[in-house]
Amino acid sequence: QGCVDHPIVLTEAVCNPLYSRQMMSELLFECYQVPKVSYGIDSLYSFYHNRKQNWPCSGLVISSGYQCTHILPVLEGRLDAKNCKRINLGGCQAAVYLQRLLQLKYPGHFAAITLSRMEEILHEHSYIAEDYIEELQKWRSPEYYESNMHKMQLPFSNKLLGSTLTSEEKQERRQQQLRRLQELNARRREEKLQLDQERLDRLLYVQELLEDGQMDQFHKALVELNMDSAEELQSYINKLSASVEQTKQKILQAEVNIEVDVVDSKPETPDLDPLGSEQSLEDVESINEFEPLFAEEQPEVEKPVAVVQPVFNLAEYHQLFLGTERIRAPEIVFQPSLIGEDQAGVAETMQYVLERYPKEQQAILVQNVFLTGGNTMYPGLKARVQKELLEMRPFQSSFQVHLASSPVLDAWYGARDWAVEYMTREEGWITRKDYEEKGGEYLKEHCASNVYVPIRLPKQAPRTTEALASSRALPSSTGHPGEQA
Repeated sequence: QGCVDHPIVLTEAVCNPLYSRQMMSELLFECYQVPKVSYGIDSLYSFYHNRKQNWPCSGLVISSGYQCTHILPVLEGRLDAKNCKRINLGGCQAAVYLQRLLQLKYPGHFAAITLSRMEEILHEHSYIAEDYIEELQKWRSPEYYESNMHKMQLPFSNKLLGSTLTSEEKQERRQQQLRRLQELNARRREEKLQLDQERLDRLLYVQELLEDGQMDQFHKALVELNMDSAEELQSYINKLSASVEQTKQKILQAEVNIEVDVVDSKPETPDLDPLGSEQSLEDVESINEFEPLFAEEQPEVEKPVAVVQPVFNLAEYHQLFLGTERIRAPEIVFQPSLIGEDQAGVAETMQYVLERYPKEQQAILVQNVFLTGGNTMYPGLKARVQKELLEMRPFQSSFQVHLASSPVLDAWYGARDWAVEYMTREEGWITRKDYEEKGGEYLKEHCASNVYVPIRLPKQAPRTTEALASSRALPSSTGHPGEQA
């Protein structure tokens, strides 16, 4: 119960640290009770799966995945771990670079340009230029741009493109807005009447002070009201009285009639605006829309309202135009300096690895340059590697470049083929007995595995003659046998 009773084939990183393998072996053998396990490299499993009868056992494997790219030389069917090289660039960095490019190009769609969409663009629209500089020169031509530019439609809401309501629904909506405006106007009139009445009562109280002969309080009240004389006070009283009567008449008329007049946006008294701060933009637009409905003279026949088509196409606004970004994003594997990385590209690293071998072995390795990994699925990658090899190899020398049949899945297919072929053999399998005797970092090598480098413990330094002499003299100075022991 709770155990795995069959062998396990597991992939690990190139030149995997012994500590990492030790932790994994401990988990498999101690926790899951696995009978035996085998470790291998995914790109070498892909190389193993794609082998053919006429293929040489040696080759140069270029494995480019999501996080990094490896250059792995294989000699006589075994990995040469001393000359392996890694580039810390892959599909993830290309997607992030493309995201940065498009977000700078379309700042209005910053949130819609997500990393998952960029990966989709990389898979469907990007390609590797055989000659990057020459390809960029082609994109300078408007004709080439129009014929090779790709468009990608971002999702958007079409509610603003036009109303799809029927005439009955539109009429009902207009009636609802009409009732809402009537309630709004009635509330505004009542609040205006209340404020005008309070101000009129205040002015009448000041006028009573004048009639009662309380001149000191009267002049003090005039100063508070910012008035100069009794005539000015009387003029304000007459204006406010007329305004209050007019508002009362409008309220009575609104109660009798269905149609009401729209109150002017500017109040009659300059310092009173009770609803100016609360009125929303939608109310203002609704008032402008229904202003003909509140006119005193209604036309007998309404004219049909013409549908205004938007001049601005919202769908085109949410489109991404992919031009040189199609080649700039995947180019970082060959030119890491495009994103500010201080690393060598695939071509330079490949040349560096080849130069570490004599010319005879170089000729053997380039006869089988094998491309695998998900980041090698760009169109034009094989032609680009062939061009780079043509530039770095001697004149009239031969080389061959092969692409995995399925760069993403061939690692799994290769591990399956290896497991079926080596199931009954002892080669490549670490048993529980091996784990208990030799430790969790132990590895049995096979054609698709790492090279096992055991832990070398440092030798103890030989003691000097003075230390030996002092150690010999120490027991003679003590007389207790227990201390000597």
